[in-house]
Amino acid sequence: MLASYLSDIELLLEEQRWEQALREAFDLPQIAAALSDAHMQGAVDRVRAWCARWLQPAEDAPATDPDAARIIQLVCERAERASLANESVPALALRRLRLHRLQRTRQRGFKPGPLTLMGPEAADAAQICTTLVQAVRRWYAQSACHDAVVQSNLARLAVLR
Repeated sequence: MLASYLSDIELLLEEQRWEQALREAFDLPQIAAALSDAHMQGAVDRVRAWCARWLQPAEDAPATDPDAARIIQLVCERAERASLANESVPALALRRLRLHRLQRTRQRGFKPGPLTLMGPEAADAAQICTTLVQAVRRWYAQSACHDAVVQSNLARLAVLR
């Protein structure tokens, strides 16, 4: 389900559907924070903590990445607008994730090379989406795949109707 969601964001980037790709990508930190909670609740401080840990550049990259700080700020602003100021379930983001389990897997491969961009807004959208997708892939591979709470929540989402 999560892999399909990430692949669909990459497909949206290939198809140059920037706004939809951004909407889906900005949900990722909220989804990850909610999946990490036993009650699937999220809050801006949890989203911010998740971003601080997983959006940082790789160890071999420069220690301070201004783009990571900017993306963290954008994600937190969106989380605040999504009324995650208090403990709440990010229902819309989780619903979109859950709906991906119903889709057939498309046979395709994402080309990790540079996308053909149509201007600075497209380049910014592609950078934000790629950064968030890579962060979620790191989070899942290094932490979530071994976390019983995350796995339980993914299983709960898979059987909800």
